[in-house]
Amino acid sequence: MKKSTGSKTFIVSLRALLVMLAFSSFGMLTACDNEGPAEKMGKEIDNSVEDAGDAIEDAGDSIEDAADDAKDEMEQ
Repeated sequence: MKKSTGSKTFIVSLRALLVMLAFSSFGMLTACDNEGPAEKMGKEIDNSVEDAGDAIEDAGDSIEDAADDAKDEMEQ
């Protein structure tokens, strides 16, 4: 069964479209590696919030330890 000229043209056009999409996708992916000022600031904020959370957790642990020590002393 022979393919018509129209279907050959469609297949060639489809292949060309897929190649263009592949190259444009590659270009977009490589552009994502570059961090702008907003991304850098966002990471700094994330790190600051995480550090603050860790400090609060450490303070809570210290308070809990001090309360346990005080309880132990009162029981003696």
